[in-house]
Amino acid sequence: MGGWMGGRGTCSSAHKVRGMSTIKHWWVLNRNSSNASSSNARRPPGPVPIPLFGNIFDLQGEPHHALAKLAAVHGPVMSLKFGTTTAIVASSAAGARDVLQKYDHLLAARSITDAGRALGNHERSIVWLPCTSPLWKRLRAVCTNHLFSARSLDATRAVREEKVRELVGCLHGHAGETVEVGRVVFSGVLNLVSNVLFSEDVADMSSEGAQELEMLIRGMVEEFTRPNLSDLFPVLSALDLQGCRRRSAQHLRRFSDFFDRIVGRRMKGAAAGERNDDFLDVLLQLHSENQLSLESLNCFLQDLFISGAETNSITVEWTMAELLRQPAVMTKVRDELREALGSKKHPDESDIGKMPYLRAVVMETMRLHPASPLMMPHEAMANGAEVGGLAVSKGTKVIVNLWAIMRDPASWTQPEEFVPERFLGADLDFRSKDQAEFMPFGAGRRACPGTPMATRVVTLILASLLHAFEWRLPEGMQPCDVDVRDRFATSLKMLTPLKAVPVPLFQ
Repeated sequence: MGGWMGGRGTCSSAHKVRGMSTIKHWWVLNRNSSNASSSNARRPPGPVPIPLFGNIFDLQGEPHHALAKLAAVHGPVMSLKFGTTTAIVASSAAGARDVLQKYDHLLAARSITDAGRALGNHERSIVWLPCTSPLWKRLRAVCTNHLFSARSLDATRAVREEKVRELVGCLHGHAGETVEVGRVVFSGVLNLVSNVLFSEDVADMSSEGAQELEMLIRGMVEEFTRPNLSDLFPVLSALDLQGCRRRSAQHLRRFSDFFDRIVGRRMKGAAAGERNDDFLDVLLQLHSENQLSLESLNCFLQDLFISGAETNSITVEWTMAELLRQPAVMTKVRDELREALGSKKHPDESDIGKMPYLRAVVMETMRLHPASPLMMPHEAMANGAEVGGLAVSKGTKVIVNLWAIMRDPASWTQPEEFVPERFLGADLDFRSKDQAEFMPFGAGRRACPGTPMATRVVTLILASLLHAFEWRLPEGMQPCDVDVRDRFATSLKMLTPLKAVPVPLFQ
């Protein structure tokens, strides 16, 4: 969104500048006269849109940063125009509470991008389906009851622990070398997620296979988030001028082929009487009962696989970056690990409860670097909702800027500083119905259902990496040199990938 929308000031001549000023002046007059004759309902404030384009030129740089800067001028609830689309942006805890709790029943629809409609993906994907859809409700129930329930998590605990130990073993093979932390962790998380879902490794961490899957996942995510003329002006969508829908279709076909092979092998095994007692068996049972088509099953696996691998690995990388920037915090974490684990070589999930400071470090990382800085846009299903006391009409896109909310000085002291201690003894959790100041996994009907697994996985990986290795920065780097600038996508990436040197602590 930054580069394509960063074109303000391209009109170099004074004539063009005066012309734009005249158009803007005309727009203000007409908007004011229109408001004067409209109903008494209060409309959210916001920057003045330019005819046709709206406010797209107001978004300079990374969109979560740009929206936060606009909110500082126009207020925590503001209105923007993106082409022909009206959007309401909430950048405060109070505004988010209205969107995700008070009026969640009216604002829980999805604003679907044109790329999201490729191959009819929006008609099967839990990401895009309306929350009123019977299929969406069925998929959410399957997640809750068969994948992320306490009983299901306990059943797959040994699998997760084994895959984390394999990740540690892979890093032992690179002891003393500079490694790209996020890439190695991503490979390990890919196999962890795939084994939980369908009992197979999908990447050899010492080969290029993991990188190919990583590029495929990130390519598809980027198409879904890329600024697209078809979204600004739906009348142009049939032309697909930027090719976003076409490229998304290519990515989806590749993923569909990938999962078709896995599902095909499993169905042959089931016909021969084989069972794995994993999540894919649950889905195939639903298919045999005509509750889930093979197309929906395939799409569901894609959604879970991509979201699980992407967000968990990114959170680990951000946490490692902050710890390497903050040697005093790193020392506290390592002291806690020594006390909790003693002579134990590998932590397991039962040890996590003994590590409150590491948990606080993870929470503080998610506050400063939420995996989804802008929640995927909601859409008002009907009139009647209010955000910050301001009316939201049917069809309006609703954006919650989590990044701004979790750095809001009104809610946090020293909001830009990395201070894990703020979470020690605090009445805050990774997910609570009553809090809006801290909600890294979202809230309401559209909240991430995978929170229980994600928190276990991230904490276990970090405990394992920090217990097995002393981590050093590459030669010549100081803690202050670690770059914690970010770049926007569906997940919040590090602008400069983290590199560090693992030095084994156990032989």
